[in-house]
Amino acid sequence: MLYGKEHVKRYQETGGAEGHDWNNTTVLLLTTKGRSSGQPYTTPLIYQRYGDDYVIVASYGGAPDDPQWYKNLMAEPEVEVQVKDDKFKARARTARPEEKPDMWRVMAATWPQYDEYQQKTDREIPVVVLERTQ
Repeated sequence: MLYGKEHVKRYQETGGAEGHDWNNTTVLLLTTKGRSSGQPYTTPLIYQRYGDDYVIVASYGGAPDDPQWYKNLMAEPEVEVQVKDDKFKARARTARPEEKPDMWRVMAATWPQYDEYQQKTDREIPVVVLERTQ
């Protein structure tokens, strides 16, 4: 099973033919700019379409702290996204309180472990909306 840097590499090399469909769900590549280093970081993340946008979850497996990629996009919301062979720029934002419940339901239907992750942590796990900008 693909994971981490190998997942990113295979996804990029094959235009998502390997890596998009993963563990009975779908994965995109999110590239953020490091908030300290300024370097690009690419992370494979489970996603779903939500209208014209893409939705991801900053679960970090229910860890007590937000994942680095989420901290990066909070500092710099302009990101790059790859879905299969479609690469585009997007603006990332945390889902608003009125949108989050429905988006969470969509994501938990795709990856039921999200509900378990939320029970494991005291932090409210953010749902992130990726809005295409080009």
